[in-house]
Amino acid sequence: MPKSKKSPALRKPKKPYPTFPLTPHASGKWMKKIRGQIHYFGAWARRLEGVLIPTEGDGWKEALGEYKAVADDLHAGRAPRTQTDGLTVKDLCNSFLTAKQRKVDAGEMSSMLFYDYKVTTDWLVKQFGGTRVVSDLSADDFAALRAAMAKKWGPVRLGNSITRTKSVFKYGYEAALLDRPVRYGPEFKKPDQAVLRRHKAKSGPKIFTAEEVRELLDRAPDTLMKAVVLLGVNAGFGNADCAELPMSAVNLETGWIDFPRPKTGIARRCYLWPETVAALRAALAERAKPARPRDVERALLSEAGTMLVTRSAAGHTKDLIAERFKAMLRSTGIYRKQLGFYGLRHVFETVAGGSKDQIAVDLIMGHADPSMAATYREHVDDVRLKAVAEHVRTWLWPVPGSPAAP
Repeated sequence: MPKSKKSPALRKPKKPYPTFPLTPHASGKWMKKIRGQIHYFGAWARRLEGVLIPTEGDGWKEALGEYKAVADDLHAGRAPRTQTDGLTVKDLCNSFLTAKQRKVDAGEMSSMLFYDYKVTTDWLVKQFGGTRVVSDLSADDFAALRAAMAKKWGPVRLGNSITRTKSVFKYGYEAALLDRPVRYGPEFKKPDQAVLRRHKAKSGPKIFTAEEVRELLDRAPDTLMKAVVLLGVNAGFGNADCAELPMSAVNLETGWIDFPRPKTGIARRCYLWPETVAALRAALAERAKPARPRDVERALLSEAGTMLVTRSAAGHTKDLIAERFKAMLRSTGIYRKQLGFYGLRHVFETVAGGSKDQIAVDLIMGHADPSMAATYREHVDDVRLKAVAEHVRTWLWPVPGSPAAP
């Protein structure tokens, strides 16, 4: 009996264009190796009675569609979900940011806080995938999100990020975009106080001595940096506080600042030392012309006329205060790891506590008071606020008769 002839192997198709992400496999499927594992999509040929029969058009369009539907999940190491109907993570984040932008436009929220939310929503889209349906998220998803955040950030920022994440999904429920509240599971929680205490102990004290602050003031490279250092130690100002400070909040004739914290909107009133008033006068005299209309009201600007702390639409921060203060620390030999400009705010809170008037200290710092007494308290007398500021001033310049002493 004559032997049957073996059918010739079907030649694999070429890619429809050079950057086509899939490769033809001998099985007749299109394939792609992702994170060390081969995945198959569509078919360029189908097997009929043991023989591969080419698919019309090589089936590359259908295969590409299948790949795109799950690409984000596969490349991120997530199991693809098949559900397609419902509110997506990307749509929820966009709606949330739109609502927050309206608050910024109305003057009810600082641009700094908005960008903090933007960083959070970017993380959600990256971790879950923009096309992921919110109702499909499970406790495992949020546990993985927390683990990813913990690898990048310390416990304090991790806790803040978890709080902001929950606010995104809470918004979705309250705005009727979601039918029910999201269940995060038992792991998606802020680090407990024991973790924060251990982290603080490991990091060491974030504070300067009086001698170090005096050296920073004596060796400040310009009037601007001298002014911001004095605002930090005199009034507990942070980076964003100095950057956002409006002209209208400063009264150099009386020596007072009335300026709600940009981060929280909590009222704050601060008495300025004569040295701080003088430094602010000098900085304002040399203030550059504002580069943008929005910066006209800012009291302190860079040499280029821009804000001292800015954030891009992508959430990237450009902090000139942090950069220049770090350079000051290095030039004076005071630099220590994890100690930056915010250390001056720590100085004020720590030293001012010795005045034994924590209510006045909290008002200067812009800290919220959740007590019932705060509900009934209408104001704190200026005499108390001034006494707190003078207590810190005496700590900084304790020797009568010194060049910078009171």
